Amino acid sequence: MRSPTRFRPVAAAALLGVLAVFAGPGGGSAQAAADETATTVGDVTGFDAEGSVYRLTAGDAEARVSFVSAETFRLELAPDGRFTDPTGDDIVLPRQGKAPRTKWADKGDRYELSTSKVTLRAYKSPLRFALYRSDGSRVWAESKGLSWSADGTTQSLARGADEQFYGAGMQNGRGNTSHRGKKVEVSVDYDWDDGGHPNSVPFYLSSEGYGVFRNTYAPNTYDFAAPVTATAKEQRFDAYYFAGRGSDATKDVIGQYTELTGKPFLPPVYGMEIGDADCYLHNANRGERHTLDALKVADGYVENDMPNGWMLVNDGYGCGYEDLGETAKGLAERKMKTGLWTEDGLDKIAEQVKAGQRVAKLDVAWVGDGYKKALDGCKDAYRGIEDNSDARGFTWAPESWSGAQRCGVQWSGDQSGSWEYIRWQIPTYAGSTMSGLAYTTGDVDGIFGGSPKTYVRDLQWKMFLPVTMTMDGWAASDKQPFRQGEPYTSINRKYLKLHESLLPYLYSYAHEATETGVGAVRPLALEYPHDPKAATDAAKYEFLTGEDFLVAPVYKDTTTRDGIYLPKGTWTDYWSGRTYRGPTTIDGYSAPLDTLPLFVRGGATVPMWPGGIRSYQDRKADSPLAWDIYPQGTSSFELYEDDGVTRQHRDGKYATQRAEVRAPHSGAGDVRVRIGAGKGAYEGKPGSRDYAFTLHTGDAPGRVRLDGRTLPRLTSQHAYDRARAGWFYDRDDRAGVVKVKTAALRTDRAFELRLDDTSAVGGAVPGAPATVSVPADQELGAGTPGKVAVDITAGTKDATGVEATLGVPAGWTAGTAKADRIPAGTTRRVEVALTPAKDADIGEQPLTATLRHRSAGQDRTAVQRFALGVMPEAPTRDTWASDMKWLKSTNGYGPAERDRSNGESGAADGHPLTLAGKKYEKGIGTHADSVVEVYAGGRCSTFTADVGIDDEINGYGEVAFSVEADGKVLWTSPKVTGASATVPVDVDVRGARHVELKVSDTNGSKSGDHADWAAARFSCG
Repeated sequence: MRSPTRFRPVAAAALLGVLAVFAGPGGGSAQAAADETATTVGDVTGFDAEGSVYRLTAGDAEARVSFVSAETFRLELAPDGRFTDPTGDDIVLPRQGKAPRTKWADKGDRYELSTSKVTLRAYKSPLRFALYRSDGSRVWAESKGLSWSADGTTQSLARGADEQFYGAGMQNGRGNTSHRGKKVEVSVDYDWDDGGHPNSVPFYLSSEGYGVFRNTYAPNTYDFAAPVTATAKEQRFDAYYFAGRGSDATKDVIGQYTELTGKPFLPPVYGMEIGDADCYLHNANRGERHTLDALKVADGYVENDMPNGWMLVNDGYGCGYEDLGETAKGLAERKMKTGLWTEDGLDKIAEQVKAGQRVAKLDVAWVGDGYKKALDGCKDAYRGIEDNSDARGFTWAPESWSGAQRCGVQWSGDQSGSWEYIRWQIPTYAGSTMSGLAYTTGDVDGIFGGSPKTYVRDLQWKMFLPVTMTMDGWAASDKQPFRQGEPYTSINRKYLKLHESLLPYLYSYAHEATETGVGAVRPLALEYPHDPKAATDAAKYEFLTGEDFLVAPVYKDTTTRDGIYLPKGTWTDYWSGRTYRGPTTIDGYSAPLDTLPLFVRGGATVPMWPGGIRSYQDRKADSPLAWDIYPQGTSSFELYEDDGVTRQHRDGKYATQRAEVRAPHSGAGDVRVRIGAGKGAYEGKPGSRDYAFTLHTGDAPGRVRLDGRTLPRLTSQHAYDRARAGWFYDRDDRAGVVKVKTAALRTDRAFELRLDDTSAVGGAVPGAPATVSVPADQELGAGTPGKVAVDITAGTKDATGVEATLGVPAGWTAGTAKADRIPAGTTRRVEVALTPAKDADIGEQPLTATLRHRSAGQDRTAVQRFALGVMPEAPTRDTWASDMKWLKSTNGYGPAERDRSNGESGAADGHPLTLAGKKYEKGIGTHADSVVEVYAGGRCSTFTADVGIDDEINGYGEVAFSVEADGKVLWTSPKVTGASATVPVDVDVRGARHVELKVSDTNGSKSGDHADWAAARFSCG
């Protein structure tokens, strides 16, 4: 979509003002309605019952209650007595089944309207409603009657002492923690950044076990103060209420809401692989190209061994397509599907689908100014794919509305890649799940801006969303995951393939969403509703994927992650195998660039595709299936499979297979894994297949049996890889893993795997193993011998025979540190000799610290990834800052420039540095907000420069400059505008190792913030 942010800042500000005018009531709050004199419904003057529908009059106003099920009902109010229904059958599905049996009673001060599960009380004087369960407990109650003004209708509900609120659709930067005490807008605003609310849904739910859906296209405002006020900008009231059942009441409410408005669709499996979007026909940013050039980019994925499921090959904004059939054929040969991005309607979708289109990305430009158009577009595009092929509908849309979960992916729009972008997106998508949106996502590293590091960090965690894509053509350079070179390409490949391996897990949750309405990406509050921290900011920047994976993305330019909250239970670090007992908060988690903080729930049983495949099409009927198991207590998982592409599953052509695990709750014991007989059938279902198991026990079993037959124990990973069947205990793999493989087994028969004399996750003696950690911020010079400090902490038992080593790249040399004994519960720091290669890459280098030891009668291994700073040679003479190696370079627009002013999106495209009419040959051109970091190594005495806003801006802009060293602010400028005189800089930097040159925006607009560090120079030696 062409966003205002695609233009330079001055133009963007003007256009946003225009959008605000045209957005009308959709762009703001409902405060105007609250400020007007409102009318509150009066006393009941009449009552009528007809089946499960009840009418109550109050003067000219009339209320109507219609029961849909035993737990769901509709409440309407017409101030003038005339009911209207602007949404018709658009949102609420017309078939809701037979209405429940109801009864009513006149209790004197109120009428009681009851099903077998709930009773709605309608108090008479004045008319007020309150909902109770059949056991007499109150669900909600109005604090006053429904009210209306010329601009809106409002319901006011009493707020419980500890009541929390969620929902309202995609609320950027929030939603996975409670809305309590906050005001939430539900409307179209075309704001796709933090604080915006694209893909709004007029539905909210409460921790008290109920939900409310406002059946309208009008903008809504929910103020979760005391009392809670819910206002829609229309002079009518129309809402559905859902009373949740059982211990999973919140999930049940989402289920009831999506029963009413439609369950989430089941994507094709290629839709759950990453996608790629770009304009190929006459791309102004990339030079003359043609649609078939998309195949060259597709070849890049193949050549770099990276998964990619589909490609959008146009953008609709003057970039159409040609040779569509040939392009689709070429992509299919590369195991990818073809998508089209439309901004001008769907009149050609039939012929496009017949030519090979399988993905439709919609856009606000043609969807129009109303949510009905957006919803109709989603349904029409979905239906257009299905009416003209045997494929499933698969659409992407911004600015959708309630009901769109049944036809498309909700996409958060155009953003710029940055650390802030990562930060606010983390709570966005898990929060959307609370509104029945099962597939929500944003582009990897945004459309604009970004950097190799932010791309890696953003892609890492988005591999734990069911769907995502990368979009190219708008930033300074293309954003495919193989564009940035090493180490970024290898890290991106690692996470893309991890996502591919997890597709059986994610696809099973996708199927579950079609039955329950609950998506895979979940806030902690959904799975741990009684945890007091789950609703708070303690859990804001993390989420769950399914019940088993806890993801805590890194959203700052750092190699450590603080504030990781783990709820009740046992949690295992996915990379190291270290176990934690929740509830607990982890600070200082070591997370070098290649490490996403990722934890697995004790009891998890995760189906996976082994082998590092690039595409789902690499799977054959006899391909093996892997189960990754963290044994603890009794647990299970039901694998769902179908052909992944067609709609035959809707006719019952699918299969399920259940895995059940029994293990000790903690400590030593036997572990049993039962894989049930597959149920159901579909085209391509395997009749037999090999199985591979990894069981995270931390202790070797005495023996392993398959259906009572003892499997051979293998003595090495090499022997295990070569064997047809058998098992191997790998002490070096994630704190000790039992690996088991079987020969081909029939899928229509159950089998049992039994591990005797082993343990639950965490080992036979929980807490006995030692742990290893590496203090942060350690540095060595390239080619310079040094030492790395390593901390070893013994567990509940002494650690003996301790040996610490470092895994390093080729060309580096590392030693070994040893200790005979470390007493239980104590920490000892050792130093390991290390010499980086002379040609080692400068900056953060991920390494592995390995600790081999013995404790509680077992040989054990602990590992820890960490980042070592490899520094360039410190300057020995006076040096221009623009000639130095930059350890960090972030910029508000385009790249920071050496010896030029800030230019456009490319490198070296700025003009000469000019301040107050003076041109400078040397210096740095930036755009707020920006940071340039250099390494002084303690060898420099002063930093000097002339700073100001470049003359090319003609008086615009407003910024502040600062110089920081080793985390301390040494100098800050006054506010500098485009009309300010040049500011001289002369800063004492003696002893400083790392120096950062920062420019900050001071007025919030960032228009014209072209900030120059002219003649920037370090005096060194």
